[in-house]
Amino acid sequence: MVDTNTKYLGLTLRNPLVVSPSPLSQSLDNIRHMEDAGAGAVVLHSLFEEQLTYDSHALNANLCQGEETFAEALTYFPHMSEFKMGPEGYLEHLRQAKEAVDIPIIGSLNGVSSGGWLEYARRIEEAGADALELNVYYIPTSVDMTGEYVRDLHVNIVRDVKANVKIPVAVKISPFFSALAYVARLLSQAGADGLVIFNRFYQPDFDLENLEVKPNLRLSSSGTLRLRLRWAAILYGRITSDIAITGGVHTPEDVIKCMMAGAKVAMTTSALLKHGIDHLSVLRDGVVRWMEEHEYDSIEMMQGSMSQKSVAEPAAFERANYINILTSYTAEM
Repeated sequence: MVDTNTKYLGLTLRNPLVVSPSPLSQSLDNIRHMEDAGAGAVVLHSLFEEQLTYDSHALNANLCQGEETFAEALTYFPHMSEFKMGPEGYLEHLRQAKEAVDIPIIGSLNGVSSGGWLEYARRIEEAGADALELNVYYIPTSVDMTGEYVRDLHVNIVRDVKANVKIPVAVKISPFFSALAYVARLLSQAGADGLVIFNRFYQPDFDLENLEVKPNLRLSSSGTLRLRLRWAAILYGRITSDIAITGGVHTPEDVIKCMMAGAKVAMTTSALLKHGIDHLSVLRDGVVRWMEEHEYDSIEMMQGSMSQKSVAEPAAFERANYINILTSYTAEM
């Protein structure tokens, strides 16, 4: 019998399959279904900084009625009806999720500043979350904003939150830093227990008939995984934070690749949105079957086995792959 256990953020998970944040986790029945289908843990849908800001402003509005500028200020924020649940509802949902299942429940905060995060990080901890994921969803668009500022923004958020909670903290980042390995080390040194790679920025499309910018959500595919595998393999053994891969995990082979690159867990959502929550059992059973066929006794045995840590010259190895790809490609006629 193979051992599918893995350790992530100091938690022992029965397998490396973690459900990443999505609307699916807004239902307690779905969370129970995820546990039954084989999930090792669930990261709840995110509590957004805008929700905290709006909630705070709404309270202030009741205390300062009559100020003409306030009504206009509120229009800059999404209406609370656009969110499925407010901050208090989120905390209650987390409590109920913890009571409903035995697998770890990880809270999620999505934003770009420390501010209200600190209070709600503590409250998420008090509500019973086993860990907290910080989703720093930030697109620097100012021509005056330096890379150092953006880097320090991430590092300071992690340091501030870690100083205010005792539960493990992971940070979800984008791949767009100019010196990603250096930033990863700084985040690890700031106290990040886990590094989740990578955030997917949803890019809008243009509606040419109505001349409007419209939201456009494309689910990931297994091809999305390649960038994540590369960086997990590079970072494995070079930072103290656990590595989690999210984006592109659709098949049992995808999960195995994540482990061999050096990840502790493989996070999935798009595959569940496409195929249903029961797809978790397909992933779990497929991983077990592959391990048995290839004589792997445990998940730990394969973790990092294809990382660059064991290569004497990682930079040369990467360069060689680049040259090989370019020289071996034959265009179809």
